[in-house]
Amino acid sequence: MGGTFDPIHYGHLLAAEETRYRFALSKVIFVPCGVPPHKKTYEVTPAEHRYSMTVLATASNHSFFVSRVEIDRPGPSYAVDTVKIFRQQFGEGSELFFITGLDAVLEILTWKSHDELIRLCRFIAVTRPGYDAQKLKEKLPPYYLNSIDLLVIPGIDISSTMIRERVRKGEPIRYLTPDTVCDYIFKHGLYK
Repeated sequence: MGGTFDPIHYGHLLAAEETRYRFALSKVIFVPCGVPPHKKTYEVTPAEHRYSMTVLATASNHSFFVSRVEIDRPGPSYAVDTVKIFRQQFGEGSELFFITGLDAVLEILTWKSHDELIRLCRFIAVTRPGYDAQKLKEKLPPYYLNSIDLLVIPGIDISSTMIRERVRKGEPIRYLTPDTVCDYIFKHGLYK
């Protein structure tokens, strides 16, 4: 499961657990993006903080793991490079799934080497409030759709952007992200 995780929240965790259950996955590996290649409209929190928050948020689930593969690799973090590393690490016989939000999958044609990436793994596009799943058929070539599974989950309208804004305004974030992540954010003065 790739993402910036700035910060990780209950929407991410629900998506990962629902995917693990529905697809009978042996594990879910969270991959915090090291250097996001797409232009962000805000300054991304340093990778070590995002990694630490992801570890804290996933620690209670024995099927969840966090990888440093993108954080430890220099330069921009491209999904195709990460999937190639996992393909090598787990072997050609392993089935790899790339879990991400429907919003991200709708932008896949802007990703580096997206044609190669779509052949290396299956995508699980997790629904999010405000995004129309029908757009997949409109925006993506038919052969891409053969490698993408849509997973409808209970709608939780939480975003990392919302959490950062609430912290900036001094509003509570409890119950939007795990308590361990809330504590980490306040201890390190993030998002102020």
